[in-house]
Amino acid sequence: MVNSEPYASFKYPEFSRFLLVRFAIVFAWSMQFVVIEWEVYSITKSPLSLGYIGLLEVIPAVLMALFAGHVADRKDNKTLLMNCIAGFSIISLGLFLLTWPRVIAGISSNTVLLGIYALVFLGGLVRAFIGPTVFSLMAFILPRRLYPNGATWNSTAGQLARVLGPALGGFTIGMIGVHWSMCVILGFSLLALVTLTGISKKPVTNAKTDQSVWSSLGEGLRFVFLEKSVLGAITLDMVAVLFGGAVAILPVFAQDILKVGSEGFGILRAAPAVGTSLIMIVSAYFPLYKNAGMKLLLVVFGFGLSILVFGISTNFWLSVMALFFSGVTDGVSMIIRDTILQLRTPDAMRGRVASVNAIFVGSSNELGAFESGLTARLMGTVTSVIFGGTMTLLTVVTTGLALPSFRKLDLEKDLKRQLAD
Repeated sequence: MVNSEPYASFKYPEFSRFLLVRFAIVFAWSMQFVVIEWEVYSITKSPLSLGYIGLLEVIPAVLMALFAGHVADRKDNKTLLMNCIAGFSIISLGLFLLTWPRVIAGISSNTVLLGIYALVFLGGLVRAFIGPTVFSLMAFILPRRLYPNGATWNSTAGQLARVLGPALGGFTIGMIGVHWSMCVILGFSLLALVTLTGISKKPVTNAKTDQSVWSSLGEGLRFVFLEKSVLGAITLDMVAVLFGGAVAILPVFAQDILKVGSEGFGILRAAPAVGTSLIMIVSAYFPLYKNAGMKLLLVVFGFGLSILVFGISTNFWLSVMALFFSGVTDGVSMIIRDTILQLRTPDAMRGRVASVNAIFVGSSNELGAFESGLTARLMGTVTSVIFGGTMTLLTVVTTGLALPSFRKLDLEKDLKRQLAD
């Protein structure tokens, strides 16, 4: 079915501003992560050190996630998001200074490394609040009938930023160096902050003053585990990102296995972006919410196959194609999951549900980086990627068998029922 109004959400000016904010902050964060990866690996030459980056960011993000969701449901999302982006900008400035040769002259590489790790940890604290705040904010910008369309464009902006940011990071490292790459990151962060001023404050939907923090958090957890469609979507994406995170150790493939240097590293990082870009454009015209459950199972299975091919390949261009298809399948997965969450989550619980999603999916990027670094150390780089792809395939099969209702999930019927009500 072709969507007759693929750009319907853009009739609301604040949505365009929201997408630019979303793209800019995710782009900056994703680019920063890959530039840090390159710098840390250049200092240590240890795959495990790449894993530490993910671990240090995910620890505070996970520990604070549920509380962040509770806060997002009780505070003005626009103001809260401005504070978060301001905090990220300060961290980016710190990394810019910490990679400036004039500033760190005479400082040992171990001291620089510890400084980077400390700022990554602080970034995890900030990130815990960004996810649930952004998720909640979009629901106040669009009417419910446009949630699927808005979720598609929201996923498009976020996913493109996640792959284009690292791709640009790979190229700028070779062109202008790590230090000035950090300056570009700071610029995107400030762009997000300025754009956000054009969005008005939003109402607070969960203003219960008599509900304790623990009761509020428990309410969000119960909803996720009882709503099988949400649980299935989160589980699939969590495992795919956790075990299929081959991109976390791309510096090892670029420098030591494929031997293509920073330019090849940039191409490898750009490959998923191309795949994601194409599928995101197509999905705006061909909605994915019909038979959503089965489609999500199939695309995550395809993602696992792509990671397996990448792990086995010793040919640069075959590796690029494998990453391209991983971007295609990951893009579809992101759109379907975001649509499920937007349609199945009550307004008063959006922050808490998004925080649970951040724990099990968002933080899987960093846990996946740690898992990839650790398994690369224990099994070898290639074997660790093959292991990750295999685990992704097994999880898809297990989820499909364990949740038969998820296989039959059709969001088109769900949307019609909600609009009729």
